[in-house]
Amino acid sequence: MIGIGMPGPTELLIIFGIVLLVFGGKRLPEIAKGLGRGMRDFKRAFSSPPDENVETTQSKAVSADTKNTQDASEQAENEDASQESSKE
Repeated sequence: MIGIGMPGPTELLIIFGIVLLVFGGKRLPEIAKGLGRGMRDFKRAFSSPPDENVETTQSKAVSADTKNTQDASEQAENEDASQESSKE
């Protein structure tokens, strides 16, 4: 019978190698950063009171959406201005 438990160092190296091949060295730190942020938010959601958590999450989401929209509109304006100046 095969025992199922924590993977040993050899198995972890094989898993890491496969992940490295699939995602590449450039994407790997971004993925780890996202996983860490998700775990931190998950823990924070369980440790804070429900009312406070909903308001904080909603205000952060609104401010992030507003910033992304502003950045996109500024970038579009800059591209339009550079295209108009290159036409002249």
